[in-house]
Amino acid sequence: MLESVKIARRQSEIRQNLAELAGKESPSEDEIRSMEKLDLEYRTNETRYRATLIAEDTERRDAGNELETRSAQELSDLMAGFEMRQVALALDEGRQLDGQTAEVVTELRNAGGFRGIPVPWQALETRNTVASGTPDPIQTRPIIDRLFPDSVAARMGAQMISIESGALEWPVVTSAVSAGWAPTEAGNVAGPTAYVTADRPMKPDHNLGVQMRLTRKTLKQSGAALEQAVRRDMNGAMGAAMDQAAFLGTGADGQPLGVITGAATYGITATAVNALASWGAFRAAATRFMTANGANSPKAVKALIRPEVWDYMDGILTGDGAFRFEYERMVEALGEIAMTANALPAPTGTPSATSAILTTTAGGVAPIFIGAWGAVDMIRDPYSDAQSGGLRITALATMDVTVARPAQLELLTGLELEAAV
Repeated sequence: MLESVKIARRQSEIRQNLAELAGKESPSEDEIRSMEKLDLEYRTNETRYRATLIAEDTERRDAGNELETRSAQELSDLMAGFEMRQVALALDEGRQLDGQTAEVVTELRNAGGFRGIPVPWQALETRNTVASGTPDPIQTRPIIDRLFPDSVAARMGAQMISIESGALEWPVVTSAVSAGWAPTEAGNVAGPTAYVTADRPMKPDHNLGVQMRLTRKTLKQSGAALEQAVRRDMNGAMGAAMDQAAFLGTGADGQPLGVITGAATYGITATAVNALASWGAFRAAATRFMTANGANSPKAVKALIRPEVWDYMDGILTGDGAFRFEYERMVEALGEIAMTANALPAPTGTPSATSAILTTTAGGVAPIFIGAWGAVDMIRDPYSDAQSGGLRITALATMDVTVARPAQLELLTGLELEAAV
């Protein structure tokens, strides 16, 4: 109980006692002395009460500031204690969840409906262990800032957005407001320009699923090792599917529309190189970025290429007199280069050619947004493996992809990997 509350209650008691004593017509000497003591205590308590209120107000302010900065850390610590092993055992044996796992699941259930056991996205992060074998979880990444640690989409600047329910739209400015000088002393400056925005919606129309089968031997023998196995498998499978959908999603058959497949729909500039892959082609694209105020320097530009492009460019000398390869020039100039055979189409045609994509983060706005609705829904199939005593679980996630500002991306096509015959 607060000290100020204790003092206030005591003051109320003193007033009641004084009222009783003051009501007597001829109080005794003891009652008079008692009134004097109560009056002195009352006046002393008034001073103490004011001092206590000042002290408690300072404490409240300090506590409020601490809570504002502590909430994110407490969430990370809470998610770090989430155990996938408990989820598997709860689905298999009906075992009750406990500890931080039960607390997280309860909060997720209150936020939205799930058929199975909801699993937060942070729980799919890979955990590290020290040499002694004692679990030492790394800091859980914030859900709005990161995808999976090795995700190509994350390395290219994509931002993951947590959505509780409904659809989400991103109003993006599409008008070009320009300033103008007054031509004469009494002349008018440039007239008003309409402030136009375009909405980039994300809707919960796309469901991603991963089905896992755990044998009875695995459940009984693996113990705590099952935690890492389930986490790694789900991380790898869902991360690869998310990366592929973010760039190559067809927009049909339940898939979201990817950045490369939907370049024309999103308004992304696509430049047909139709020449051998070289640093010159990437330098020209980076220059277009800077000219359009999309990037301030080449170091702000990120490139996503296939391994075949690296293989070709790392074997071609620049021809400027220095013993350097084309790929080395690109590494020196650009901010980051990511390689993937999953999120870019395979080389095709004669001569063999492929594509690459460049992105930049301008003004703190990510080039690609990936929306995730709620948490990962873990559902048990009690029938498929009932005869063998195994456990089959399905992880479902609802996701969508959109591009906020197409000026922050550029698609390069026709990067040839061999000379034309």
